[in-house]
Amino acid sequence: MAAEGGRAKPVAQSRMENFRKVRTSEEESPLPFPDLPPDVVEMKVKEGSKIRNLMNFAMAQMELKGSRQIVFSGCGRAVTKTITCVEIMKRKLGGLHQVTKVCYKTVLEVWENQDPLPDGQAQNLTVHKNVPSICILLSRDPLDPNQTGYQPPEPQHGLGTQLGETEDNSSSSSTGLKRPLPPPCEELLTKKLQVQVPDSPRGLGSADYHTDCHH
Repeated sequence: MAAEGGRAKPVAQSRMENFRKVRTSEEESPLPFPDLPPDVVEMKVKEGSKIRNLMNFAMAQMELKGSRQIVFSGCGRAVTKTITCVEIMKRKLGGLHQVTKVCYKTVLEVWENQDPLPDGQAQNLTVHKNVPSICILLSRDPLDPNQTGYQPPEPQHGLGTQLGETEDNSSSSSTGLKRPLPPPCEELLTKKLQVQVPDSPRGLGSADYHTDCHH
């Protein structure tokens, strides 16, 4: 036990406090969709990604450059943000076919010891995490409806249609009550995707630890 400020701390905990994460990387794996064009746009969503920046680029690819298909992918804590981006694009464009694939991906984290050993060795800790991953394909062109994870296009009921209906109702009767607009945030609420996560061979969030010493 190590004492600090009159309170005892476990040795393992006091040692882990000296480590700082210096690098994170994901294993490279092919997209789980067959027959994709070689120039398909893949939006790799990260935990710290800004949704506005992601959507500005993705919408430009689909509307200005005329892309027919686009893929959103994310793992770990970025899964929810990935689904949010997909739902926003479906609302904005409409008529998009969707295929969702869920799997597991290995993420490698390197932690550096901020308290070097007495002999001057730099001790690093390598952590291999097995985290959930999601890939969602959106396509203007029809997709195979029999494949797992397929969702057909939904009727487009965007905010613009509701605004137009409200303006028509308000102009037809100056004394009538205006229909209240729904809160804008409701238009951006994500739907729960009904997908089945396969059992991980190591379990959710499992990690393997390896300690490396470098001179």
